[in-house]
Amino acid sequence: MAGPIRSSMRGSSRRAMADINVVPYIDVMLVLLVIFMVTAPLVSPSIINLPTVGNAQPQEQPPPLVINIKADGSMNIRYKDDNGASQEQKMTKNDLNTFVLNRQESHPDQPVIIAADKTVKYEAIMNVMSDMKARGVKRVGLLVKSQ
Repeated sequence: MAGPIRSSMRGSSRRAMADINVVPYIDVMLVLLVIFMVTAPLVSPSIINLPTVGNAQPQEQPPPLVINIKADGSMNIRYKDDNGASQEQKMTKNDLNTFVLNRQESHPDQPVIIAADKTVKYEAIMNVMSDMKARGVKRVGLLVKSQ
């Protein structure tokens, strides 16, 4: 009953398999993902120990010029003169620009703070701020009320 076994492959050539089995790669990536997810919370952020200085004096900063812009558009400026007395003057936009120019010549590092009513248009505040920057004021800020 047993006859000669004929190979069915003898006449045809074998083709190479062109597919890549990615299942083992997916398994390795999932294991790496789990390892990173477990170890990430355990890594503490680096803490920098800064050196301390024994007798450092705080820098003296000149008191700022405070520009108040009211709801009706009028402006006044509050500042401390050279004697330390607080002054307040009502000004127009042109007067304000010349005052700030003169003040910057004598006090070049003096900051300017803009305090405006919340009903004032944002455009008016930005115009005053850009005028201050154009006049050479190095530090311009906005005064806000904390909640």
